[in-house]
Amino acid sequence: MIVCKSPAEIEKMRAASVLVAEVLAELAGMVKPGVSTLDLDAEAERLVRAGGAEPAFKGYRGYPSTLCASVNEQVIHGIPSKRALADGDIISLDMGVKMNGYFGDSAVTVPVGRVSEEAQLLLRVTRESLEKGIEQARLGGRISDIGHAIQKHVEAQGFSVVREFVGHGIGASLHEEPQIANYGDPGRGPRLAEGMTLAIEPMVNAGRPGVKMLADGWTAITRDGSLSAHFEHTVAITKNGPLVLTKAAASVR
Repeated sequence: MIVCKSPAEIEKMRAASVLVAEVLAELAGMVKPGVSTLDLDAEAERLVRAGGAEPAFKGYRGYPSTLCASVNEQVIHGIPSKRALADGDIISLDMGVKMNGYFGDSAVTVPVGRVSEEAQLLLRVTRESLEKGIEQARLGGRISDIGHAIQKHVEAQGFSVVREFVGHGIGASLHEEPQIANYGDPGRGPRLAEGMTLAIEPMVNAGRPGVKMLADGWTAITRDGSLSAHFEHTVAITKNGPLVLTKAAASVR
């Protein structure tokens, strides 16, 4: 069942989502060669709790950390460790919080030092594909319109969309209906209605779309070893168009 939110509920989600955006902005500023993903995770948890919220991922189905930190060929759900980032890496930072009973969820992928032209293009195209998907999050459209727009943009640039993982509804639970695939034909699935809140999150590979799981049971990597990028926003469907909730306040870099 898809739960549509009241304006008051969306405002609660906005508060949680702004905190996510602010924390991710701080973490992105910390990313540089020599920093470990464990360092980033510790700072993420400190900032989340200082902001009056709880980490959404820590303890979720046994996940051990506040942050998902996925480096290079890691697609999603990379568990933070003592691994130090190196010049030329890219890292996906994915995080959610729970505040006043509601969730916010967002992800960005950032370069570490100087990265290859391929990596720069991958990050740009993935970020643009998220924007293309959000543009379709309008009253009267269909869920599959979002994924179709993402897939069309990604594949036009020679990259591929991951099939095994999808976006999702979000609200009083971290994962709600509907599922939002990042591919497919338009005009299918539930019709978009006012008050729906969606976590839209393209995961894009530089090579082929196939992924496989590591032995830790969480980390997904590209099957061919190619780079992967991930961007995500929490978005509300309103009568005035899509409202991106996971945007930092103007005072935050």
